[in-house]
Amino acid sequence: MKVVILMGSESDKEFVSGMPKEFEAWGVESEMIVASAHKVPEKVFQIVSENNKKEDIVYITVAGRSNGLSGVTAANSVHPVIACPPFADKDDFMVNINSTLVMPSDTPVLTVLDRQNVIMAVLRIFALKNDTLKAKVAERIAEIKKSFEK
Repeated sequence: MKVVILMGSESDKEFVSGMPKEFEAWGVESEMIVASAHKVPEKVFQIVSENNKKEDIVYITVAGRSNGLSGVTAANSVHPVIACPPFADKDDFMVNINSTLVMPSDTPVLTVLDRQNVIMAVLRIFALKNDTLKAKVAERIAEIKKSFEK
């Protein structure tokens, strides 16, 4: 199980900075890579091409403005792609969300806006084939439900 966190630019690193430790705590390997679909599409194609030969990969794509990264990744990957666009304020959000939600046909990009929710979505995808992780996710859900009993 490996999550590949693709970022469109160095400035996206702050947004995803804690993700590798969070995945590690769940026993999931992760890798962070900066690869702009606009500026170095050949790098994105190489990453996706190599990963298409592997199993149990999920991508998290982090790109703002014109989110070509999510679309290029999804159009060429056999693995799930979850976009989690960063945004600084309401205006930035409007630009980033629109360029993330509107994808061409046969380019399945799932979009999750909250950082923690994207982590949990990836874990649940991996839990489909991993009973140990499935049990940990179920335990987390039970803990959350229990916190409402007070």
